Amino acid sequence: MDFKNEVVELIASQIDLPKEKINDLIERPKNAKMGDYAFPCFILAKTMHKNPAEIAKSIAENLSSENFASIQAVGPYVNFSIDHGKLISSTLKDVLDKGEHYGDQELGKGNVPIDMSSPNIAKPMSMGHLRSTVIGNSIANTMEKVGYTPIKINYLGDYGTQFGKLIAAYKHWGNEEDVKKDPIMNLFHYYVRFHKEAEKNPELDDEGREWFKKLEDGDPEAVKLWKWFREVSLKDFKRIYNELGVTFDSYNGEAFFNDKMQPVIDELRDKGLLHESRGAQVVDMGPDENPAIIVKSDGTSIYLTRDLAAAEWRMKHYNFVKMLYVVGNEQAQHFVELKTVLKKMGYDWADDIHHVSFGLITQGGKKLSTRKGNVVFLDQVLKDAVSLAKKQIQEKNPDLANQDQVAHDVGVGAVVFHDLKNDRLDNFDFNLEEVVRFEGDTGPYVQYTNARAQSVLRKASKVGKKPADNDLALDDEWSFAVAKDLADFPRIIARSADKFEPSVIAKYALDLAKKFNKYYANVKILTDDNQIGARLALVQATSIVLTEALRLLGVNAPKEM
Repeated sequence: MDFKNEVVELIASQIDLPKEKINDLIERPKNAKMGDYAFPCFILAKTMHKNPAEIAKSIAENLSSENFASIQAVGPYVNFSIDHGKLISSTLKDVLDKGEHYGDQELGKGNVPIDMSSPNIAKPMSMGHLRSTVIGNSIANTMEKVGYTPIKINYLGDYGTQFGKLIAAYKHWGNEEDVKKDPIMNLFHYYVRFHKEAEKNPELDDEGREWFKKLEDGDPEAVKLWKWFREVSLKDFKRIYNELGVTFDSYNGEAFFNDKMQPVIDELRDKGLLHESRGAQVVDMGPDENPAIIVKSDGTSIYLTRDLAAAEWRMKHYNFVKMLYVVGNEQAQHFVELKTVLKKMGYDWADDIHHVSFGLITQGGKKLSTRKGNVVFLDQVLKDAVSLAKKQIQEKNPDLANQDQVAHDVGVGAVVFHDLKNDRLDNFDFNLEEVVRFEGDTGPYVQYTNARAQSVLRKASKVGKKPADNDLALDDEWSFAVAKDLADFPRIIARSADKFEPSVIAKYALDLAKKFNKYYANVKILTDDNQIGARLALVQATSIVLTEALRLLGVNAPKEM
C-alpha cells in the first residue's frame, strides 16, 4: 500500500495544486511522534490570503481515511499518522508475495549503455579502478530493477600516447621471458621506470610519441607488441572482475574506435565546425572557453576524438535512451566538451548523456598515483579483506560450513559496500581494518544481520513454525519501525536510479539492519503465541529486502556467518 500516494490524493482533494507538486512538498517529520508525513501550507498563503496555520487547520478538518490513525494540523503543517497495524500487515504481505521482485518498477525502458571501470592495459588494477567498477555495476543493477536495459561497457584504455611510452620502455629495458613470467607487474615496472628516467632525460618522451605514431600508422612491430600487452592485461582484469562478481557486455576499448575517428573529423569539417589553431584542429566552445582539440598539432588523435566516435557508434548500435559515463570528477571538463561538440553537430541525444562523477579514494590522506608508483593494488586489497574476514569468522563461528566461500563474500563485499556507502562525489580515506569490521556502518554488519534473520527462520522451522501469510497484525513499536523501512524500499530504489547514487541504497540497508537488530533485542520472536507467524513474516521480509538491497550493490548475502 502506498501511503504517501494516498496523502497526495487527500491533499489534492482540498487544494488547487498539481499532484506532482504536492508529492515534492511532502516531508517526513523528524520526530516520529508528530506523524509519518507532513504537508507544509506556506506555499498556499499567498493565493488563499490566509495564515498557513489556519489553512492547515481547515484542510485537516475535512480529511479522514481508515489508513491513517490521525490527520491533524500542527502549526502550519497537516500531519498524517499511519495506522500502524495496516502498514505492517500490508507491507509484509507485499514483500512476501513479491519476494526478490519487491521494489521492481517501470520507471522507464530502453537501452542504457554504462561506460565503466575502463582500466589502462599493461597496468595492474589499483584501488583507483574500484570506484568506477562498483558504482557502475550497482547503477546497472538498479536501472534494470526500474525497467531499463543496462549495457555494461568496459571502455579499455588500450590506446594513446602512453602505449607509445610503454613500447619505448619495453624496447629499452624489457625482455619477453620476464613479461611471460609476470606480465602485468613487469609491464607496470617498465612504465614507472620510463617516467622516472624521462624526468632526467626528456628525449624519452619524444621517443614514446614516435612509437605511438608508429602504432597509429600500423607499424608491424608496434602493433604486435600492443596486441600482446592487451591480451595479457585483459586476462588479468577478468580474473579480478570475477572476484568482484562484475561482468561486462562489451570490452570495446579506445582502439576499437581508431578507424572510426576520421569519419567524425570529416563530419566536423563538412559541418563547418573544425578550424586550425596553432597547428591543431579545434572546435570553438564559445567566447569565454578554450577550444576543444580534435587533432593535435603532431597529427595524432586525442581522447575527445575517440569519445565522439564512440558516442556516435553507441547511439547507432544501441539506440540508447540514456548513456552514462562513470568517470572521476577530474574529467568533468572533458564531458562538457563531448556534449557541447555533439550538440553543435546537431545531435540532440547529447542531452541524454550523463557524466556520473565520483571522488577519490585516498590512503593516509594521500592521493594514489600509478605514474609515480604510489599505488595500492586492488588484487592485494581483496585478498587481504578475505583473509581478515576469515579470521573473524573463525573467532565467532569456528564450526561454520563453507568458511572459505563465506569469507570471500564477506571480505570482498566489505570493500564494495564501503565504497558505495559513501556519497559518490565525496573523497574518502581507505582503512581495511575498519572496512572489514562486523560492527558499525559496514557491509559485514548488514550481512551479519541478514544471517541472524536466517538463523531465526531455521530455528523456527525446526520446531514446525513458519511465517504467516494472512494474519500479519503486529502492534509493537519495534515491528512498526522495521515495517516502515520495508515499505520505503521501492521509493529508495527509485531515488537511487534517478540520482545514479548507490549510497542511497547502502545507507538504507544500514538503517534497516539497525532497526531489525533493535527489534531482535526487544522482542521475543520465537515465543509460541498467536503472533509468532506474523513475527516470523517480519523476519523473512527483512531478510528478503536486505538480500535484495545487497544484490543491487553487487554484494552477496550469506545465510550463515
